[in-house]
Amino acid sequence: GQPRRDANPKISEIYGDISNLPSLSPSKEVDMLFTELVLTCIPPVSIDVSKLSKEVQDMRCKLIKLCGEAEGLMESHYSDMLACYDNPLDHFDLFPYYSNYLKLSQLEYTLLARYVPSSPSTQVAFVGSGPLPLSSFVLAARHMQEAQLHNYDLDAAANARARLLVRGDPDMAARMEFHTADILGVTHALRGYDVVFLAALVGISHDDKVRVIEHLAHHMAPGAVLVARSAHGARAFLYPVVDPAADLRGFEVLTVHHPTDEVINSVIIARKPHGGHAAGAAVMRPCKCCEMIQGFHHFGQGSIMEEITLEELPS
Repeated sequence: GQPRRDANPKISEIYGDISNLPSLSPSKEVDMLFTELVLTCIPPVSIDVSKLSKEVQDMRCKLIKLCGEAEGLMESHYSDMLACYDNPLDHFDLFPYYSNYLKLSQLEYTLLARYVPSSPSTQVAFVGSGPLPLSSFVLAARHMQEAQLHNYDLDAAANARARLLVRGDPDMAARMEFHTADILGVTHALRGYDVVFLAALVGISHDDKVRVIEHLAHHMAPGAVLVARSAHGARAFLYPVVDPAADLRGFEVLTVHHPTDEVINSVIIARKPHGGHAAGAAVMRPCKCCEMIQGFHHFGQGSIMEEITLEELPS
């Protein structure tokens, strides 16, 4: 069917309620409204964000900011709670969305493993790690047991909280580094990473997101891989969208995956090519394993991308 031009009226209603909250810190009411919002945005619907009316676009931008703010406050709250334990890493399941992070990290790692021959000494950067860097911890503990993970966040307080969480685990403490920096000011260091993860809430406005991606394209090493989190359908009211065809200039897009379960973020895996065509539009390249994948789906730009369901992924 035709992509919808409007927002689900339920989303507008919840947005109104969230806007009127006196505080976005975790509370029964805050948790209830954001849970309701997430459940409203999860079912697959065909929405082209760029075709939404100006009014709905504005609401969407404000809603993403509110979600980001609430998420930051919730992560800080749980980070402080976990920091009271001798080994905070043993108690991550207290965080209500922990299982989502386990699934998202499993998905990202599975997609990544197809395209990146893993080496024990992999250097990984996570941009936008926050006060409760669950993705980094899960990747380091379960999927990349030898890797060094460099976490970047603008907020010194977020990094101070995150550092407290590794203090009870000498192995993790040795493999996790925390850098307080605006990634747009990080240049030379970016060449040292094999894989760079870009958190969904880095660059909340589209222009900011594209600026960050362009900076990474300019400074990452040729052959290095970018894992960018995006959003699809109504989930675009929760997180910013990265358009693989238009926004990943300087990268070769290897695969795009839109989960349909409770994992909210879409995952895009892209590589900085060796040599010439980095300045043009994103290069779309079907992967070697396309035989396994039932056909291609055509998206709006006429570009061809791969859609994978989790069942088809090698475990």
